[in-house]
Amino acid sequence: MTSVIANDRGLAKPLERAIGFRLERIDRQLAYFGGFILAIISIVTVVSIIGRALLGFGFGPIKGDFEIVENGCAIAVFAFLPLAQLRRGHVTVDIFVQALPLRVQAFLGLLGDVLLTIAAFLILWRLYLGFGEKFPYGSETLRHALGMGAKPFFPETTYELEVPVWIPYSLALIGAFFFFVTGVYTVWRSLNWTIAGQEGA
Repeated sequence: MTSVIANDRGLAKPLERAIGFRLERIDRQLAYFGGFILAIISIVTVVSIIGRALLGFGFGPIKGDFEIVENGCAIAVFAFLPLAQLRRGHVTVDIFVQALPLRVQAFLGLLGDVLLTIAAFLILWRLYLGFGEKFPYGSETLRHALGMGAKPFFPETTYELEVPVWIPYSLALIGAFFFFVTGVYTVWRSLNWTIAGQEGA
């Protein structure tokens, strides 16, 4: 019986690493995208501030700068979450944990990954419902099948730039989805580490 379990673990480890490798590539690309968004936000903010300072010379702020920053930050945050989860980059206080046995540390890491994955699911679920309320397309039958709710009476847009609100929602939803998928993977990885008795084993 022990040899069968060991053999199953031997087969599962390469599969776990293969999936983790592919997932890391996706999560890294999302993080690059988030960094690009933050760079655009920074440029918009600087140019807008300079424009405000030079109002007397015929310049002015960028139209809708507040909307760009607001929506861009939301998209960027969700783009960073998957890689942060994969690399355990969330803020932790581990002074006490480091003094515990390695197996206990691995179990606490598993517990943390489980809780974060539950949180990721709740975020994804609520964000998807919000997206459904903003997305103005699709038949009622299809929307009902996808759990999107009733079609909004009119497509909601941002105030100044009139960008459809469902667009930033959908981009944030991509990050939230991979945050949850990565969370599920990290639970699997942490479970293997707990069984092995040490994180990174």
